[in-house]
Amino acid sequence: MEVAEITFLNAEENPEHIGIIKKALSRCYEEEAIQEKGLYVDIILTNGKHIRELNKKYRDIDKETDVLSFPMFERDEITKMDGTTKNVLGDIVISLEQVEKQAKEYGHSFERELSYMVVHSFYHLIGYDHLKDDDKTVMREKEKKIMNELI
Repeated sequence: MEVAEITFLNAEENPEHIGIIKKALSRCYEEEAIQEKGLYVDIILTNGKHIRELNKKYRDIDKETDVLSFPMFERDEITKMDGTTKNVLGDIVISLEQVEKQAKEYGHSFERELSYMVVHSFYHLIGYDHLKDDDKTVMREKEKKIMNELI
């Protein structure tokens, strides 16, 4: 089963981006042992203008951001899934302009920054957050483990 459906919206289609995303997501699915749950992620790769509009609409924040995550299930719902039906785990919207900007700013490769956006958002989709210190510690450790294996 495919781990993602990827759409380019107001951004140039690039097969390398697709490969980076699928590699990162596949590793996340393996790490969390959910590859047999019948789940996929809907990913939109877009520009800064479009993600700003979405950020304003859904978060009431009128500025560009790098990534938005829209989970479809609670963590306990995911664990109960048996893979008999195909479900969208959630939506991720990534600004390729922001990925490029942040890669330069942080001294990372584009591949590393895009991979991190995907891994970070995946963990939001399965119910992790970084608002409370305990949750943030767990989420960051999971992200770090996968990123060390990917890049």
